[in-house]
Amino acid sequence: MHKKIFSLFTSCLLAMMITGCASQANKDPLESINRGVYKFNDVTDKAVFKPVATAYKTVTPSPIRSGVSNFFNNLGSITNILNNLLQFKFANAFSETGRFVINTTFGLAGFIDVAGMDNIPAHKEDFGQTLGYWGVGSGAYLVLPFIGPSSLRDTTGLIVDTTTTDPITYTRNIGEIRLHNQLRVAQFVDKRTQLLDAKDLVDDASLDPYAFMRDAYLQRRASLIQDGLVPTDLIKDEFFEEEK
Repeated sequence: MHKKIFSLFTSCLLAMMITGCASQANKDPLESINRGVYKFNDVTDKAVFKPVATAYKTVTPSPIRSGVSNFFNNLGSITNILNNLLQFKFANAFSETGRFVINTTFGLAGFIDVAGMDNIPAHKEDFGQTLGYWGVGSGAYLVLPFIGPSSLRDTTGLIVDTTTTDPITYTRNIGEIRLHNQLRVAQFVDKRTQLLDAKDLVDDASLDPYAFMRDAYLQRRASLIQDGLVPTDLIKDEFFEEEK
């Protein structure tokens, strides 16, 4: 009970911070702090996470890696269902429910994406997107330790989703701490493995990887909230604007 109250209080606090920062023209008022966290994440990733992900990809057959990814994606269906409902996207919520039922049963707890084989589309939504859908601004850009790019709005959404609709959190709530930690580690390694090629591309192609990742993140989140459309003010290249 106390944990739920604390989570609700934290979410409300962050929501108020969002409102305060949303009016600022600068999308990255915490850049100096963010760059420090980004550097920490980058060093930690190169020393620990990337080698682990590379080893996992090397020794684990592709079908098994796909099964693990499918399993975690299936767990995320619960979050997708609720947030589609909160956005009044009832057809998408119904579709996500169907995906979850089919993959959980016929797909052996989600390790096989049977729904995908039947061409049932996925409609991924999180609470950060829900807040954005109802007009809440992204607030200041944030780089979270270990997690990476985010914003005040999306950090609030992450807290809400993790504490309310994430099945992995429930394993901890019922006292299965070891299982919870194992699932979190597996989930993290799976996500990092999927980003191996993308991270290398960012480092090689950009003179400023931090700015590239920040702008790409904000554009992608804006696109997701508007179901594929990106506002023109986010498409503008601020570096060219500064040169004029």
